[in-house]
Amino acid sequence: MVRACSMVLTSKFPMRWITSIPLLILLVGQLSGADAPLPAKPAVFIELFTSEGCSSCPPADRMLEQFDRESSASQQLIVLSEHVDYWNRTGWKDPYSSSFYSQRQIAYANSFRIDGPYTPQMVVDGRAEFVGSDVKRAQHAVGVAQSVPKASLHITGLGFTGPDSLHAHLETGKISADGQVFVAVALDRAESQVSAGENSGKHLTHVAVAQVLSKVGTVEKGKSFSQDVDLKLDPKMDRSSLRVIAFVQEAGLGHVLAVSQEKLK
Repeated sequence: MVRACSMVLTSKFPMRWITSIPLLILLVGQLSGADAPLPAKPAVFIELFTSEGCSSCPPADRMLEQFDRESSASQQLIVLSEHVDYWNRTGWKDPYSSSFYSQRQIAYANSFRIDGPYTPQMVVDGRAEFVGSDVKRAQHAVGVAQSVPKASLHITGLGFTGPDSLHAHLETGKISADGQVFVAVALDRAESQVSAGENSGKHLTHVAVAQVLSKVGTVEKGKSFSQDVDLKLDPKMDRSSLRVIAFVQEAGLGHVLAVSQEKLK
């Protein structure tokens, strides 16, 4: 049957067409290759230390939202908004703030050997820190982070086990250095109408607002991590739209070695 088809083609088409067929096949193959999906880049973890009491923070909040919108299967940009509490004394108490995030930021200041905490501060993969509204620095830091391989990390079995508890299972590939395993629960979206302080009169919006951030284990270099985790939640938390972020980070708030997220709706 193949020979018969070949003869029909020869008898029906001019020879110049026949000699062009291999080239046509080659071009089609190249076009098909161009349409093939690119390999996924390593996921990047982007933390923003912010406050509704800080007038410099809204532009950084918007940039974090932009990174969240740009995230895709081939380019995972996993963001977390951590609201510090040291701005609360200036007239507006940020409803999403906690001293825990202030302390985490102080630990980062020690790790990066800078004078102290400030807002807005963005930290990318625990590798770079800068003013959170600096677009060029942010894009550069993300690009660098995407060139560094990470271990796989999967979050499965997500579900509420009560009015104040959440269950999940974490599974990683082999980790490249000794690390600590963290899980964060964040509001997918949040907003406030600010009535006092530096942002008085403004309507502020946020993405991935941390409500819980807990260390759930450790993992040694060259080994993987597999564990069920149960997290305590505030019973008053809005559970209608949450995201769960898990990451492995070198001790002392060093480099992020693995990161993943799943949304709960």
